[in-house]
Amino acid sequence: MDSLLEKYLGVIEATRDKRGAQAIPLLRDADVSKLLAAHHPDYRKEAYRPIAFGPNAGEQTVHELAALLEADSPLVAKPANLSRVDYEVDVLVLGGGGAGATAALKAREAGASVLVATKLRLGDSNTVMAEGGIQVAIKEDDSPVQHFVDAMHGGHYENDPRLLKVMVEDGPFAINWLDSLGVLFDRDDDGNLKVKKGGGTSRARLLACKDYTGLDMMRVLKDSVLNEDSIRIIEFAPAIELLTDAEGTVTGAVLQNLDVDQRIVVRAKSVVMATGGIGRLHIQNFPTSNHFGATGDALPLCYRVGARLAFPGTFQYHPTGAIYPEQMAGLLVTEAIRSGGAHLVNKNGERFVNEMEARDVVCAAIIRECAEGRGVTTPFGRQGVWLDIPVIDVVNGTGVVKRRYPGMLRKYERHGINISTQPVLIYPTLHYQNGGVAIGTDGQTAIAGLYVAGEASGGLHGTNRLMGNSLLDIIVFGSRAGLAAARRAKEVAFGELGTKHLEAFHKQMAKAGVKPTRTSPLMLPDYVRRPEAEAAG
Repeated sequence: MDSLLEKYLGVIEATRDKRGAQAIPLLRDADVSKLLAAHHPDYRKEAYRPIAFGPNAGEQTVHELAALLEADSPLVAKPANLSRVDYEVDVLVLGGGGAGATAALKAREAGASVLVATKLRLGDSNTVMAEGGIQVAIKEDDSPVQHFVDAMHGGHYENDPRLLKVMVEDGPFAINWLDSLGVLFDRDDDGNLKVKKGGGTSRARLLACKDYTGLDMMRVLKDSVLNEDSIRIIEFAPAIELLTDAEGTVTGAVLQNLDVDQRIVVRAKSVVMATGGIGRLHIQNFPTSNHFGATGDALPLCYRVGARLAFPGTFQYHPTGAIYPEQMAGLLVTEAIRSGGAHLVNKNGERFVNEMEARDVVCAAIIRECAEGRGVTTPFGRQGVWLDIPVIDVVNGTGVVKRRYPGMLRKYERHGINISTQPVLIYPTLHYQNGGVAIGTDGQTAIAGLYVAGEASGGLHGTNRLMGNSLLDIIVFGSRAGLAAARRAKEVAFGELGTKHLEAFHKQMAKAGVKPTRTSPLMLPDYVRRPEAEAAG
């Protein structure tokens, strides 16, 4: 047995019966506010600074994002030849995850010609890492109104109500569409869709595919895109700059071929930005659950053409990210395990928070336990608390963990840990970009020709997202953005390709006294160890 687990296993097992009988009430709003202010990463003043210029000038965001927003375009050092157009298409979709695939399918369904350009391979995205489920009101004791109320409360009433209303009302139709494509949602013995409860919700409304819901959704979305012969796909070609005409309308984009030093120019009547989140910036040095390409590309690209960001300073740190063994650091441990009855336990064998609180509350409570000396230190110096998963089998019968969470079981088995019999160490991991580009109900931005869908957008979730709403978000707003982009393509002609927006951007930069030392988007994270940097720090 692992020496670290052996040291604490007796405490965990000895306190199990007592913990199981313990009822931990949900915190009052006043206590939630106090806990978040004291321990949630979004409240660390030293991690933030004001944005120097642009549509969000003066607003606070983390240093890592501010640096991207204030960086220069790669086209300044090496301009693209805009007289040579490589592709001309009605709708250009940037991003190959769930939102991008949905937008492409819906735009094509509406009669538009579509090109999907993605940084990595089609399907390489945060969507495949969403494990717990998709939240939608479909049962008799539930309603979109109740879903709306839960999400508003979870987002601390900062959500854009227009966006949230659309999402909860469109939810059942989104599920019907996914079901028709072949998503294998869990069902009961009578063939009805099964639901389970998520943190911060008043009803059980999570639909799941075991513990790999996003992966199964991406499976059918990817297959549907690949089977649609008229949708063209360019892989390993992220966007490095949007293109505009003299009026500031978005008219296309410049892509960078990652295999060779080559720029690709695309002219489009509409552009849908669906490039996902920001986790690979490792904000505040947190580990992340995000896929390799999640470097927040949409934010600087849209910001340079004048699009405003909503909630640029809010991020979600998922409470249960693996921290041991070290190879798994940042890997998501699905919230479905907590909703299934697992206990969060400090080094003294004590539960310290209701596991079904909203994510930001649970996150802050875990950080508090570690900060106040009740955490467990791994051999690599990480701090965390125990997630007692075996208690699920103790309460419900042997085999429940294996049946409900096969994906998580396999991930830990690779490292010699059996989660049916052994607790695991967790700590919050950077998981989701709550803020993003401000959009309307069809994914439209304030910039003509530019639409944004999925995690790259902001406003829907307020300052905290409830479990399962991200997967619904990508389908509802991916659909709406794709359809709206296709409608626009029927009404307008192709525009001129230019970069005049960069002139305005540079004027604002100079007025603010900012001298850029880097370019954005980042494209790929840099994990190279440099001896000179290690020696200096």
